[in-house]
Amino acid sequence: MFHHVEPYAGDPILTLNEAFGKDPRSDKINLSIGIYFDDDGKIPMLPSVRAAELKVVAAAGARPYLPMEGAANFRTAVQDLLFGSDHAALRSGRVVTIQTVGSSGGLKVGADFIKRYFPQSHVLVSDPTWDNHRAVFEGSGLTVESYPYYDAATGGLRFADMLAAMSKAEKHSVILLHACCHNPTGVDLTREQWQQLLPVLKARELIPFLDLAYQGYGSSMDDDAYAIRLSADAGISFLVANSFSKSMSLYGERCGALSIVCPDPQQAVNVLGQLKANVRRNYSNPPMHGGQIVARVLTDPELRPLWEAEVVAMRERILAMRQRLYDVICTRLPDRDFSYFLTQRGMFSYTGLSPIQCDRLKDEHAVYILRSGRMCVAGLNNGNVEATATAMVDVLS
Repeated sequence: MFHHVEPYAGDPILTLNEAFGKDPRSDKINLSIGIYFDDDGKIPMLPSVRAAELKVVAAAGARPYLPMEGAANFRTAVQDLLFGSDHAALRSGRVVTIQTVGSSGGLKVGADFIKRYFPQSHVLVSDPTWDNHRAVFEGSGLTVESYPYYDAATGGLRFADMLAAMSKAEKHSVILLHACCHNPTGVDLTREQWQQLLPVLKARELIPFLDLAYQGYGSSMDDDAYAIRLSADAGISFLVANSFSKSMSLYGERCGALSIVCPDPQQAVNVLGQLKANVRRNYSNPPMHGGQIVARVLTDPELRPLWEAEVVAMRERILAMRQRLYDVICTRLPDRDFSYFLTQRGMFSYTGLSPIQCDRLKDEHAVYILRSGRMCVAGLNNGNVEATATAMVDVLS
């Protein structure tokens, strides 16, 4: 029956993570998968999230199906977090939000929506981008191309080339943009660059699709939503998928959302209806438990500031690990420039290592990073950062 089904090559990130799990070496270091680990190398249970879950469980009753679009309190809380509670786009009813199965679910529902209503549109993703971006959009039947982004020579951004590519993109092309903490490079646009980019997107009638999986890991909650709010202020129609996996350490609960900013309230009503239809023929409705934890954290006057302080602590720990890695490597290779470790933001860094050097890290030193050179800085801690730096110096020498 299934002789024609070809084998699955595997996801490069998850496959490498599986290989790490099978590695018998006791000193192995996992910097492959995008998960925040604390200084003890464990996934933290945030006190704010634990307290919120206890409150959710204490108030629990019957568990009916949620609406196709998800729980109303979750959706409103997400809108307030992304846009600010008093944003004009919210007041005017131009923003629609659905609760999704992680931000990956938001990307998928958005991709299906685009395929139906803009079937000839191509999707442009940054070079490089998260591997699953291409897979999600291609899986919806869309053609995916890339635009210039990462500058391997400087460890920075090819902004002029990026802007030129946008200026030539066909009308209604979908532009996948990382709102902050670019995955995999850690290279972000500055505020000034966002201000230059948005008029080009608007003039060319392009459709931005923003991915915000790491809000709070780059700077503050509000600062990391800058591109979203600037786009809404500019009167641009766009999509944004966001996630609470990292910021609330709720990876397995799959808590995400998809929001679409529309030109007017009537179009917003129609868009929401079609998003619901997409959900119904996909997974029917989202799960309840994780979303209610998120809603409780975001709306509880005691838990919200506690959570934001916890995210600050996670962000500052990552910054400290970047600095420590940089210091050790620069001490041993003083003639080379590794400043990009400090200017890149968020969980990830593009190390500049070749695939062969990445293989050597794994085979000779039990340090696991992707063959693209992407390293999850959030996997570093005071117990392994020096060993990681020493291993990197060895393969770079």
